[in-house]
Amino acid sequence: MDHGTRGWRWFVAESPRPRRVATWAGAPWLVIATVCFGAFMGQFDASIVTLAFPSLAAHFAVPPAAVEWVSLSYLLALVALLAAVGGLADVLGRKLVYIYGFAVFTGASVACALAPDLTALVVFRVVQGVGAAMLQANSVALVVTSVPRERMRTALGVQAAAQALGLALGPTVGGLLVGTLGWQAVFAINVPIGVVAMVAGHYLLPRTVEKSARTRFDLPGTVLLAATTTAALLALSGVSGLEVPVLPLLAAAVVAAVLLWWWERRVDAPLLDFGLLRAAPISRGLLGALCGYLVLFGPLVAVPFASTGSALTTGLTLTALPAGFAVAATLGPRLFPRALATARVGAWLAAAGALVPVVAPGELVPALALLGFGLGVFTPANNAAVMAALPAGKAGLGGGLVNTTRGLGTALGIAITTFVLHNGGAHALRTTFAVLTASAIVCALSTPVLRTRGGTYTRWLLRLRPK
Repeated sequence: MDHGTRGWRWFVAESPRPRRVATWAGAPWLVIATVCFGAFMGQFDASIVTLAFPSLAAHFAVPPAAVEWVSLSYLLALVALLAAVGGLADVLGRKLVYIYGFAVFTGASVACALAPDLTALVVFRVVQGVGAAMLQANSVALVVTSVPRERMRTALGVQAAAQALGLALGPTVGGLLVGTLGWQAVFAINVPIGVVAMVAGHYLLPRTVEKSARTRFDLPGTVLLAATTTAALLALSGVSGLEVPVLPLLAAAVVAAVLLWWWERRVDAPLLDFGLLRAAPISRGLLGALCGYLVLFGPLVAVPFASTGSALTTGLTLTALPAGFAVAATLGPRLFPRALATARVGAWLAAAGALVPVVAPGELVPALALLGFGLGVFTPANNAAVMAALPAGKAGLGGGLVNTTRGLGTALGIAITTFVLHNGGAHALRTTFAVLTASAIVCALSTPVLRTRGGTYTRWLLRLRPK
């Protein structure tokens, strides 16, 4: 092999970890730490950008409705590509796609900070969404295939806690950056995090042990999935106030979904294997993930609109939600070590937390803390249920499906909450939390009980296959 070929392979093949890293007993936790960069960055970026909306509207001299596209374009690209990127990573290698995801996300962040007008900023946000899809589609799969089976739930909990931390810090850090350095700093802050993450990924992430067979890329399936999710999310945004034709978009989403189902059942190498959804832990777990993120993001929209205090007071109140989430996601396996610690238990706790503001509107902080705690118990257990039920070599596709439903749940949470707030009158906040309570109950009823004959959650997880 000549030097030119060897140099080219350096960019398209996964590099091995240094031997000292690979053989160290704590190597799996280095993988988790690296994955947490992406988990933190995704949620941090999602929550920090909204703080820059007023500054963006003033800087580019556009109405507030136009600025919504800064978030919407990112979300559309992310949700549309998650499943496709997850499947692609199963073929090319999860480490390779993950590191390139950081490169795309970081480069797009630089471009966003330097955007000369709103149109350019929206385009660069689409590119940033592509990079985020490469990160998020692989995060769960990298954890599942790297961590010892008996530590799986703890590992997924730590990853979920990193997401909660990003969600919690976004509003505070975003307000500080916008107020002192300007809206450009909201995007520029991603650059040093991305550079560190790329270096860490190169040295600390393992190569993919088990890859799927190389098959023809399902381009029609990818286009139809993107059309379905884009039309559906735009319609949801229209219901919540964005000026778009809602009914035609809903019709387009239904037609695209039917065509996607028809096409994927006939192609040899489908983007979405609908046969996987026949497994109850997968289909019911994905429904639970959808409702879980709806419940998580609903209060983040509702509380600021309903608050009569200062921005600082509102931010501190909202912190109770991700703080409870982070505590439960990190300590959940110790607090609930056996079969009691199921996704269903967490969903019922979240339902109880969401119900408190309905019957006692003044008790918002403890209600949000309990709601976050319940979701922190629910989310890692539910994700583990979905990933454990997947066939070998499908971890990337499974991670993409989990994150696609997470994106759709996020959009539903924002759209439904905004709709209720705009139409609920004097009792809008109580009505919003009633809807969130019902969604949490759906989580509890849809999630399969993760109890086995052996009786422990850990034994059930022995079906996983980390190498």
